[in-house]
Amino acid sequence: QVQLVESGGGLVQAGGSLRLSCAASGGTFSRYAMAWFRQAAGKEREFVGTINWSGLSTSYADSVKGRFTISRDNAKKTVYLEMSSLKTEDTAVYYCATDGTLWSPTLKRLPSEYKYWGQGTQVTVSS
Repeated sequence: QVQLVESGGGLVQAGGSLRLSCAASGGTFSRYAMAWFRQAAGKEREFVGTINWSGLSTSYADSVKGRFTISRDNAKKTVYLEMSSLKTEDTAVYYCATDGTLWSPTLKRLPSEYKYWGQGTQVTVSS
């Protein structure tokens, strides 16, 4: 069983930056790919980005590419989402997730492919 806890959300002005963290416990964090998703009010959960178990491979949604960066610290069992040049449309609850597959060779983008989720952290970008 893997537990994930996000933190770092808050209120930021458009154009600003924010860093989210996701701390993991249980399981074997260093062997799992990790992902970030977000869900705006009244909308479906959408893929933001993912990082493989080693941290050497990442993939991002087109909407955040060049503005968001995912990284991980396996020693701290934490994955990060650095967000910059934030836009009002980035306002959402942000979730981290993992499918718990050891050394997964693929970077998955569908919420249905992920088994473990955090509780989410709210990010609000004001104009």
